[in-house]
Amino acid sequence: MSECSESFPCVKFKRKIDIAFRMYRRHRYQLTSLLKTIKTPIIPTHQQFVKVHAPNELDKKAICIFAATGFFLDTDTYWQNEKVLPPASENTIDERGIWIESKPWFTWHYSPRDIPFQTALDEFTSLFEQIIAEQVAKNSIILPLSGGLDSRTQAVALSKLENPVSSYSYSFKGGYPEHKIAKEIAKTCGFQFQEFTVEPGYLWSKLKELAKINSCYSDFTHPRQMAVLDDLEKMNGVFSLGHWGDVFFDCGIEETVTEEQLPEVILKKIIKKGGMELATALWDEWELKGAFEDYLRQRISNLLANITIEKPSAKVRAFKSLYWAPRWTSVNLSVFEAAHPITLPYYDDRMCEFICTIPEEYLADRKLQLAYIKKQAPELAKITWQAQRPYNLYTFEKNKAPNNLPYRIGNKLKRTVKEKMGKPYIQRNWELQFVGMENDEQLQNYIFDKDFHLFISKSLVARFYNSFKAVDAVTYSHPVSMLLTLAVWKKKCNK
Repeated sequence: MSECSESFPCVKFKRKIDIAFRMYRRHRYQLTSLLKTIKTPIIPTHQQFVKVHAPNELDKKAICIFAATGFFLDTDTYWQNEKVLPPASENTIDERGIWIESKPWFTWHYSPRDIPFQTALDEFTSLFEQIIAEQVAKNSIILPLSGGLDSRTQAVALSKLENPVSSYSYSFKGGYPEHKIAKEIAKTCGFQFQEFTVEPGYLWSKLKELAKINSCYSDFTHPRQMAVLDDLEKMNGVFSLGHWGDVFFDCGIEETVTEEQLPEVILKKIIKKGGMELATALWDEWELKGAFEDYLRQRISNLLANITIEKPSAKVRAFKSLYWAPRWTSVNLSVFEAAHPITLPYYDDRMCEFICTIPEEYLADRKLQLAYIKKQAPELAKITWQAQRPYNLYTFEKNKAPNNLPYRIGNKLKRTVKEKMGKPYIQRNWELQFVGMENDEQLQNYIFDKDFHLFISKSLVARFYNSFKAVDAVTYSHPVSMLLTLAVWKKKCNK
């Protein structure tokens, strides 16, 4: 028998160790049980807010980026002590809602397989139709239709199902009648169809509701579906939305772009007209250190450095999917969701993984979508492609001079005649919301509210408002829209 087994003090010490170990295991179990793990999708449809250890103060640097681009970058929010969980990550949150750590479970990559185009097309067809069938299940379907490719691609897949489909489209009053193309697509597929008109000034009666829906994390002139929300609520089913197809199925940049040029390419893509000027003015008024442009450029460079993809176009696609889709595109999905549940085939994790394995040359110029529509629904391919009008999916390559000159001249003549008749051609949503006496009065009520000027000075607001009115409405429409968004947020925040 050993000395330790015969020694009472040694046995007593061993018992203390056992008790301490059991207590440690129990404490560890209790601590672990209080923690929560949140796994985010590759492209989230919702922002998930968490707290961090930081001052409960405005993040003015983040707000400046919001002013420049129209969306918050990375995990930024209005507040320093609040963040949004990053995409494709597993996040640990404690019992107080404090974000402890984050680990990526998926990393964007470019791993093209050596496969023929037909194989890629067959795989896309199978995967796309499988995802759509699983997402909509046995529900009735609501399909927003445009004259483009993303919703048309969905129309092909949905037409193969037995689910009833209600489709719709809207056009700006005084703008291009987009609904005519959509109506033709719906008729060809046998879908029910409704056409709506986005009326001037609809925003003001919907503004408070929209601010509640998107929490002021996007400017208010983009989600035109808000104009027809009451009509959408009367429909039955789940939405099938084609968001992000245009990013996946195109290269987005020239292949001659170098790694060193990528930050500038990204900046040009994300900064809106007049955005840099507004953000710089806010940065200077708030007396933030350094220069805004340098700060933004450095942040973009750091985010790009974390994407380990050499192919420039694939790297830009990954950047957009990581930082643009979740913080801009997804924010306005909440408007659809306010009416009915949403499904998004291009947001599906499997589609994201599939895209990473397809050669860039097959993704560029919408080749896969074009081939899919032509093969599966030739009649749909014969309908005008709005971006290439008056050409369709078979003839769009002729959309260049001199072939397109008769259409362009005729279209310009029609627009000129309408303008002389007092019926200006409307191309952008802000024209319906900011132009005209009644719109102007509503706009001023918000951005020239004295309480707002405690946050952003009246002189700064007046500078951009006057530039919009008297200098260049197109350039300064974004700054005015952002000032409106911040004014509504500030009023909402103070309640």
